[in-house]
Amino acid sequence: MSMRSSLLAPFTLIGTAAVAAGQTSAPLPQSAGALQPQQTSPLPGATPQTPGAPPANVVAPPSAGRVFAAEQGIIFNAIRPDKVADFDTVIAKLRKALETSKDPLRNQQGGSWKIFKAVEPGPNGSVLYVFVMDPAVKGADYGVAKILAEAYPMEIMDLYRMYSGAFAAAGQTLLNLQPATGAPATPAGPDGAVTTTPPAAGTFAPPPATAPR
Repeated sequence: MSMRSSLLAPFTLIGTAAVAAGQTSAPLPQSAGALQPQQTSPLPGATPQTPGAPPANVVAPPSAGRVFAAEQGIIFNAIRPDKVADFDTVIAKLRKALETSKDPLRNQQGGSWKIFKAVEPGPNGSVLYVFVMDPAVKGADYGVAKILAEAYPMEIMDLYRMYSGAFAAAGQTLLNLQPATGAPATPAGPDGAVTTTPPAAGTFAPPPATAPR
């Protein structure tokens, strides 16, 4: 080995090591279709949680409501037996909201919105509450969550949890009603009185339910 080569050898080794280190530390290009790592931590620059504000994962009331397409309507609410007290609390708030609202439309709804509680058990042992709108206010939204949100904006999350959590598996069913026409006459009894035959016990089966609103 010449003296020149021996003098340059240490610098050559250092350069080779630096190149190797640079090659191992540099990220490799992603191949087509490769999965990128997903960020599970809060996004950089996200606004920090305001003290006292509800957590980000709270259930928000649905925006769509209940609007009847007929002059009369009815809503069946199948409620869990252990949540009757919660539902009664929400219904009391609903009545007050309709009565004290400054919106004449809400006052009109409250005047014709009748609420009943069935004596007989509902589907699967639930407690059946029946909302009867006679007449139904044309174009008015009967969504309970929306009415509560208007009247109690600071309480809506707690009220909505109580309301939605009270429903049994059968949920809520809305029906548009119209007068029956052309129905066969009910046969009269021997004394001329009109008689009716009550349905057999346990035969009530409401139409498919929808999510409560």
